[in-house]
Amino acid sequence: MAFESHDERDLSMDIRAMLAAIWARKVRIVLVTVLFLAATYAILLFVPKMYESEAGILVAPRDNVYTRATGDTGPSATESTADSAISSQIELIKSRDTLQSVIESEGLRDVKEFTDPGTSIVGMISSLLGRKPAARDIDETILANLSERLSVKRARDSLVIGVGVRSEDPSLAARLANAIANAHVQRRAALSLSDTAEASVWLEQQIETLRTKVADAEAKVAAFKVDNDLLTSGSSNSSVVDQQISSVASQISAAQERMNTALSRATLIDGLLKDGQPVEGVADIRDSATIQQLTQQKAQLQGEKAQKLATLLPNHPDVQAIVAQIAEIDKQIGIEGQRAAAALKSEAKIESGLIASLQFELDRLKSSAGTATRQTVTLDGLQREAKAQRDLLENYLIRYRDAASRTDINASLPDVRVVTLAAASVSPASPKTTFILAAVGIVSVVLQVGMILFSELMSGRALVIRRPEKLEPAQESQHASIEPDVVAVPQTVTEDQFIVSPAADIAEIDEVAEMPPEPAPAEDAANDDEEEAVEPVVQVQEPARPSLSELTKLSADIGLGRARVVVLAAVGSQAECAAVAESLTGDALRRGLSVARVDAASGVSSDEPGLTDLAADLASFGDVVQKSVREGLSEVPWGQLPSINRRSMKPVTLVEALTDIYEVVLVSTGRVGVASSLPVFAGLDCRLVLVTNQDIDAETLEAAELDAESLGYHPVQVVPVPARRAA
Repeated sequence: MAFESHDERDLSMDIRAMLAAIWARKVRIVLVTVLFLAATYAILLFVPKMYESEAGILVAPRDNVYTRATGDTGPSATESTADSAISSQIELIKSRDTLQSVIESEGLRDVKEFTDPGTSIVGMISSLLGRKPAARDIDETILANLSERLSVKRARDSLVIGVGVRSEDPSLAARLANAIANAHVQRRAALSLSDTAEASVWLEQQIETLRTKVADAEAKVAAFKVDNDLLTSGSSNSSVVDQQISSVASQISAAQERMNTALSRATLIDGLLKDGQPVEGVADIRDSATIQQLTQQKAQLQGEKAQKLATLLPNHPDVQAIVAQIAEIDKQIGIEGQRAAAALKSEAKIESGLIASLQFELDRLKSSAGTATRQTVTLDGLQREAKAQRDLLENYLIRYRDAASRTDINASLPDVRVVTLAAASVSPASPKTTFILAAVGIVSVVLQVGMILFSELMSGRALVIRRPEKLEPAQESQHASIEPDVVAVPQTVTEDQFIVSPAADIAEIDEVAEMPPEPAPAEDAANDDEEEAVEPVVQVQEPARPSLSELTKLSADIGLGRARVVVLAAVGSQAECAAVAESLTGDALRRGLSVARVDAASGVSSDEPGLTDLAADLASFGDVVQKSVREGLSEVPWGQLPSINRRSMKPVTLVEALTDIYEVVLVSTGRVGVASSLPVFAGLDCRLVLVTNQDIDAETLEAAELDAESLGYHPVQVVPVPARRAA
């Protein structure tokens, strides 16, 4: 029977069972929801209905080119200024003075709806003691009730303020909304006129004084310039010496930048040449006609080399000749790079001499400007004083003209006016019976369904244990027991079943293990005839037993998650190691595990970047992992370089990163020896598997195990593979 670990079980919810539980209680859900809706509707019948009416107030100047005051240019207010003005108007509408005037004009002291103190503790105590509320107490109650039922808000993206009032009487609500809007407009107009008149008188007095101060300050500035010969030119109003100093300083900065650029390019070219790296990518060299011609020749030779390598070995004389030509071209490119670097260094020297001459001229100009600078300090002070006085005078003049334009006969219209009158509402604003009933119904259904699902989950009736699909008979026989020592070994096989080569897939051994044992001699004649029909037969050697046992153990450990990273090293033939890797890969994929296989042994160049390119910093981690056509399998090929950089730590980092993504990582390192890549992965948390066969003696195997342990590999598992031969 096939084994099943606890990791392969999955506890999940049974959606059908949960839906069935809800459906079985549908009648109760409907009845409870109907009861809640009926109770809510009955309660809403006793809630008094409130009607709301709203009036609109526009906060914007009403002037135009014909109504604007004389001399007023009518500047448009910014968005932030408009927001501040609207916020101020809202607070004025809700202020106590505005509401108090409405109470007087509308006679709200006689309206029971607003004089009722409600259910406050103070009101209840006063009524129990038989005390009549004083006039002040009545006004406070009316203000509190009116403020509570008043809503003042700005209409979205506009300059209109909505004034809404709620009342049990729709006509009263409309009348109060219009009264509050009109009261605010009248109050705003009275405040504007009063403030403007007072400001005009004060500004007129200040302007007369400032005019005298500005005239004196500007006269002092002009006299100082004439006495000290501080002439200016240009739009910047700066002295001639200052302009010369600025120009020389700009020239020094430009020359310094050109010198630094030339030196940096020369240093870059020298560094590339010293490190033996190509310099064709540098702009100063790439633009050279000679370099372009050499690059084209190099590209042609590299194309010829690639064509030769497709049919010839790397050490063929033709290939070696092309390689020599490419090396000569690289040498010529290096010489051109040295010439370009020398030219850049000469350019830097020229710029250095220019900087020195400009610096001398700058020092001379600084000496000449010293005296003028000391005089300029005094001049700046006089100019600042004159400018401050002039700005203050202009500000006062603007404010005075604005104030005067709003108090004389040409005054502009008020900036606040009623644009929408409130009308009596025909439908109540509250309570919203439809929305309340819909909300109650939804909440009732959701709560009941949630309680049903919670009870099903807590009782365990809605939980199921999902198991993986059963294995095929061949797979079930291969993984017949958790104890891998119990392995069925065939005694006879046909010639067709066991004709293999040393490089064949070791998975064929698993197929042999699945065959039934040979019948006993005491069987009937029919069995004897069948046995003769499959002749010739080959008796399986005893060494096949440990190979199947160790391979089954390794496969079982991989399936149970005990061995996630497996490093394969061949003591004998590399083909046997590749067969073991293919067998483990196929078995892991049949179990539903994701596998990543790393080729660190073949030495066969691949079209895609691989492990050797990653170790040489020629490719990134994401570039070397290639998806396979087999589902769940990804591979890291050998790469495009002939050898791997053994000092690089990137192969180990790659395997550790693959462990976080894939459930099984198989690394092939080749035959144990000098050419093996086994030292590259030293220190990796993995299981080392030494693949051997009958032809390997015990001393060689023991030496391989000692070498692996000296590199830090632990544990080390030996998987023997039987020698295969024809019948």
